[in-house]
Amino acid sequence: MLALALLPYAAQAKHVPNLSFRDLDGHPQKLAALQGSISVVSFWATWCGPCRMELPRLSALAQQYAAQGVRFVAISIDEQKDRAKVGPYVTQQKLKMDIWLGGDTDMLARVGLGDIVPGTLILDQQGEIVGRIMGEAREEDVRSSLDWLLHGKQGPAPKPLIKRY
Repeated sequence: MLALALLPYAAQAKHVPNLSFRDLDGHPQKLAALQGSISVVSFWATWCGPCRMELPRLSALAQQYAAQGVRFVAISIDEQKDRAKVGPYVTQQKLKMDIWLGGDTDMLARVGLGDIVPGTLILDQQGEIVGRIMGEAREEDVRSSLDWLLHGKQGPAPKPLIKRY
């Protein structure tokens, strides 16, 4: 019976591509490094109004889930010429999560998020995409997936795709 209950989840799961980025200190980062942790990955930009609403919410969730080992990463898709704005924005907003640079709309498409920010992925410990949120993620969108993963994928799986635009 358990295998049948997981069929909708298994049909939706997809391994996240190993995309490369840089953190704010210039160190290389890869999505594959998130494997082993439940992770929330948000693609955003400094010029994006809904992103500016979403990031403080995700930062607060990052603090609430930190003790359970959940990682939160915000990947900026700001163009090279605008990347200098990212650090000051993060400092001003007091965001407490990993910030990576070098994302773009092609990467959004590769992970099934279309080409509009914000876009959020929920990854399980194996690096499988178990949830996608296209548009501004609400707290309950993120919590439902994280709580399901933290409780061993017990009960009904959350929606694999949520559109908020």
